[in-house]
Amino acid sequence: MVHSILKVCTAVCVLATFGGFFYTLISLWGAVQFLWQRKAWATGDLPAVSLLKPLKGIDPEMLACLRSHCVQDYPEYEIVFGVSEAGDPAMAAVEQLKTEFPSLEITLVLCEKRIGANTKVSTLAQMVPLARHEYFVVNDSDIQVSRDYLHRVLAPLANPTIGLVTCLYRGVPAATLGSWLESLGIVEFASGVLAARLLERGIRFGLGSTLVFRRAGLAAIGGFDAFADYLADDYQLGHRLAAGGSVVELSHTVVETFLPPYSLSGFVSHQLRWARTVRDSRRWGYAGMVVTHYLPWALLALMFSGGSGWAWFLVAAAFVIRATSTLAVGRGVLNDRRTFWYLPLIPLRDLLAGVVWIGGCFGHIVKWRGERFSLRHGRLKKIV
Repeated sequence: MVHSILKVCTAVCVLATFGGFFYTLISLWGAVQFLWQRKAWATGDLPAVSLLKPLKGIDPEMLACLRSHCVQDYPEYEIVFGVSEAGDPAMAAVEQLKTEFPSLEITLVLCEKRIGANTKVSTLAQMVPLARHEYFVVNDSDIQVSRDYLHRVLAPLANPTIGLVTCLYRGVPAATLGSWLESLGIVEFASGVLAARLLERGIRFGLGSTLVFRRAGLAAIGGFDAFADYLADDYQLGHRLAAGGSVVELSHTVVETFLPPYSLSGFVSHQLRWARTVRDSRRWGYAGMVVTHYLPWALLALMFSGGSGWAWFLVAAAFVIRATSTLAVGRGVLNDRRTFWYLPLIPLRDLLAGVVWIGGCFGHIVKWRGERFSLRHGRLKKIV
């Protein structure tokens, strides 16, 4: 009886491991296709654009990130910053930028009205009426960009069928284990985006690292007010625009995000919030994630098989394939020069990912920006 149970458990683990191999092949082919399909967009007249930057507190290297938006090689743009509370520390950073770049149009908006549970989206909704231009760029405060960033992300919108442009990103980790694990997780996230792009023949969501769209497109989906209660606002924006018939274009421009010095528990907490967000936004995609970190499945097969030689080979193959995928996406697509140093972290990352995935299947409480919320069907409700 026990022998039969062990055989069944071994078979399940082997199948899950091979399912992970298949997923990796899809993401690798997605990466190859993405690189092959690099487009040279027309460089004609570029529209004036408003950069909308909602701020809350001080993020790592935030001032340097904001400066990178102030030195764009672009004919006409403004930057509109928004904060939800008077006295927010980010306000001092904006005033410093105004001093450093007097010729650039920089506006600071105090957005104290609470439109929905998502403070960031509430802030954005109040910034839009004060933005002068018809084209918008939204990204997070910890994003650093190259000087040609605006030129490259705005160019695809010359095609009227494209309603949103978004970008992959690479992490710049702080000197903590949790931060490095988070950066490795960003590589894996990019693999998932490329796999989804291949399987769905495009993507139907946005990434908070960059959201480029038209004012008219935003108005057509009800403005930011329409999803001010949702946690995954970037996903909602892209999903709603795609549902309205617009194409979501994944730019070949890759931006950088500076990661906080997460402790190991802080990393797990952040990953748990992200897992519950994905679970509520893309349930079938979340279910499929059970095999995307497949090294633990191979290790379980080794244990249930009693240390068989073939199972040792399966473990070795799992690590090599995971490492190959990490290098291909991290170095080849994201151009992350730290990718090689992520490889020893793969076993720990995969084990923790399994724990987080299980935790993400249950519970509805998330912590975000120092506040606690109940999350149901993607909607937030603040817990007082």
